[in-house]
Amino acid sequence: MSTPADSLFDIRTRLRAFADERDWDQFHTPKNLAMALSVEVAELAEHYQWLPTGADAELDDAKRTGIRYELADVLMYLVRLADKSGVDLHAAVLEKMELNAQKYPAQQVRGDARKYSEY
Repeated sequence: MSTPADSLFDIRTRLRAFADERDWDQFHTPKNLAMALSVEVAELAEHYQWLPTGADAELDDAKRTGIRYELADVLMYLVRLADKSGVDLHAAVLEKMELNAQKYPAQQVRGDARKYSEY
């Protein structure tokens, strides 16, 4: 059975090979990858721009496809940036979720969207 960590490892391995085959590793500095990631996030947000809520009913097939591909771009740049920065994304997410659970105890924040420092 595959785990999330296995899936991220597979993506990382494929992205490394893709970059190596094109001699792009030289360009994949953390700075460049972070900048590219921010561009892809902006392109993702563009699909939702001017929609009332971005709910599924407001999206046509072309928008759904565009969102799907932009999400893939975001994930690829994120995984590549983590790889070049020596970050285990799976472990980092688990650690951050634990920290968030401490900052946002469910019984205290249920249904409240305020930041932890505001309550």
